[in-house]
Amino acid sequence: MLVIGDEILGGFVDDTNSAWLAARMHAHGVPLVRIQTIPDDLGAVDEALQTELARPRPRLIVTSGGIGSTPDDVTFEAVAASLGRNLVEDPTIADRIETALGWQASQGIDVTGDFRWHMLRMARVPEGGYLLERDHGWVPGVRLDLDGGYDTDGGASIVILPGIPSEFRRIVSELVEPMVAGRNPPIGTVEIEHGLPESALNLCFVEAVRRFPAIKLGSYPGTPMLVRLTGPPDDVDDAATFVRSYLDDLLASEGGARLAAAWSARFARMEERPT
Repeated sequence: MLVIGDEILGGFVDDTNSAWLAARMHAHGVPLVRIQTIPDDLGAVDEALQTELARPRPRLIVTSGGIGSTPDDVTFEAVAASLGRNLVEDPTIADRIETALGWQASQGIDVTGDFRWHMLRMARVPEGGYLLERDHGWVPGVRLDLDGGYDTDGGASIVILPGIPSEFRRIVSELVEPMVAGRNPPIGTVEIEHGLPESALNLCFVEAVRRFPAIKLGSYPGTPMLVRLTGPPDDVDDAATFVRSYLDDLLASEGGARLAAAWSARFARMEERPT
């Protein structure tokens, strides 16, 4: 995923699209392997896009942001330049924009030629791209296929989407998720809570990933502590059984029980401190 926007890098806007997309792709067994946040700059988009296109395929690249009508909205232009393509006007998007311009004119706005030209920037898409059709809304989503697209082993697809979270999510739900649904087996996920310091389980974690190399293991501090296992469902279940058994044995030992009690008391004291 390429998150495009000076406002995000400047700390003015929080990026919520990438975490949401990661969860949706995970639900379909499709790992989101990389998220880059880059400025509204042709060179930055080119660098990031070419890096992703050079990675193993099939590959799906989703962009978020930079497809409005203001001067900083350069995503369509940047993607076209990176691929060596011209910008062409999509008639469906243009028609929707003309409808919006007509409404503004009816409200007394002077819709000049310059006004119309800048608004129609949203309709000028990279050559070869096609509109992701929807029954409602006029904010565009555009897909470009390279070398047969995401549906072929050596292909790639670029899906250019708006950064507005409501529009981004609507287009992904309606038109991007069907592209990936059913392609991959599901990704298993098991979460295990415990009340011990993370370091007490380091050797358990090392052994778990040694025994089950296909899984990914994450450990997250908190109250309670959390271990998350993801990967092929059968391997995840086996790894979870191993981790739970290790925890049970540790807590059944004199030292483990004492450590758990001390760790719990420590957090209780922290929660009692005045804010």
